Amino acid sequence: MNDVTEPGRAWVFGDDIDTDQIIPSRFLVSSDPAELGEHAFQDLRPEFSETVAEGEFVVAGENFGSGSSREHAPLALVGAGVDAVVAESFARIFFRNCINLGLPVLICAGASQIDDGDDVSLHLDDGTVTNHERGETYDAEPLPQFLQDLVDQGGLKPYTEAKLASRRE
Repeated sequence: MNDVTEPGRAWVFGDDIDTDQIIPSRFLVSSDPAELGEHAFQDLRPEFSETVAEGEFVVAGENFGSGSSREHAPLALVGAGVDAVVAESFARIFFRNCINLGLPVLICAGASQIDDGDDVSLHLDDGTVTNHERGETYDAEPLPQFLQDLVDQGGLKPYTEAKLASRRE
């Protein structure tokens, strides 16, 4: 992902969205991102998986991704085509699972100012979120460089493979 994203639709969720709301447990029989993406937020917002498009963002309140430590929830978001997740705060294991899968995440106190359907863009290097509907920019916490490197490589596995390959050369 580039430093600055193209504007995309914000799918706004509230506080305390847990991993079972992101991907209901009855769909945890697969670890295929595309299959999981077909069921993302199925019980909370049934229209999500049918209408979300690549380049769009999940925006949430506090404690997004609490619950299970399984990677299925961020995999479902990746499979649905979500470009990044912006929230006021994250459950720590969900946050790290996103990084490990190459899904950008930003902690942004101003996330509550974003309305469902607003066009937003992310500036990952400096940690800002621009709400094009309101003409406002909100400060977020940029990822430390080593975590941004993981995201840029597509996650922990590709990052590690690239590091090992460079050592063999």
